[in-house]
Amino acid sequence: MAVAAWAASTAFAVGDIRRATIEQASGLFFRCTTAGTSAATEPGVNTDSNVPNWPKNIGDTVTDGTCVWTAIASAYEELAKINPSAIIELFEVRLDSALHGSNDVYRFHAGSNADVTGNIIFNSQTYSRVPLKADGFEYANTGTLPRPTLAISNLSSTISALLLLVNATTAGNDLGGAEVRRIRTLKKYLDGESAADPNAQFPQERWFIDRKSSENRDSVTFELASKFDLAGQKIPRRQIIANICQWKYRSDECSYTGSNYFDVNGNTASTLAQDVCGKRVASCKLRFGDNAELPFGSFPGAGLTK
Repeated sequence: MAVAAWAASTAFAVGDIRRATIEQASGLFFRCTTAGTSAATEPGVNTDSNVPNWPKNIGDTVTDGTCVWTAIASAYEELAKINPSAIIELFEVRLDSALHGSNDVYRFHAGSNADVTGNIIFNSQTYSRVPLKADGFEYANTGTLPRPTLAISNLSSTISALLLLVNATTAGNDLGGAEVRRIRTLKKYLDGESAADPNAQFPQERWFIDRKSSENRDSVTFELASKFDLAGQKIPRRQIIANICQWKYRSDECSYTGSNYFDVNGNTASTLAQDVCGKRVASCKLRFGDNAELPFGSFPGAGLTK
């Protein structure tokens, strides 16, 4: 059964169990050990002395109005009792319409839990089983934020096809800026289980795709970064390609709107239907002129040495 959320100015009886509504509140549940009425304001997390905090340790208490709450077991305590393989790791990749052309959300899991062989339903959302490898989420005491990697199976070129669609909106984007949510819970809390509870999960982790680090027919690997990790930005953010323009022809980035038509080889064409850009510097010059500032979407000087 799902654990209900704390509510303001509400009468609670001894034995009532509630969860905090604050996402960062340690993941514990709280049992009412002194009956009473809750305060108008929920206990906080690391707040000033005027507002009590939810306890962070099992057995600790907090006074809330005339109630007293005691911290009890949660998903964290379950880890001491069960095989860690029962931990379910879920991922969501959330697109941004401004960057990627849609607000689609892709949900999946690695299927590494031996007791789960197909899709997973958690909190009424379906997570497809997809071969993947996620590394580097651990925090260290070195003072630098982790840069996790997420390698996703590219069977049937499904990820490559998605990248093509995204890059048609923002050339060379490669899903850069997409939000990645890492959600962890236990198998017993999945939908359909006797103890199903969408609130019984570790605090969600939110990352952003910084860049595509590799792509082949087997897998696509992305490097992730925290939204606070500004020092690790790489310039330029898109892949450096020397002599092939990455802009979509006649797009805002390309900016060409003229009526001079040329085919892919630079020969004069008579109709718009025959007008195809060759994606070379010479193709740009045919349309904008030899001495014009060219919006060429690549790096012609890359790889040149003196």
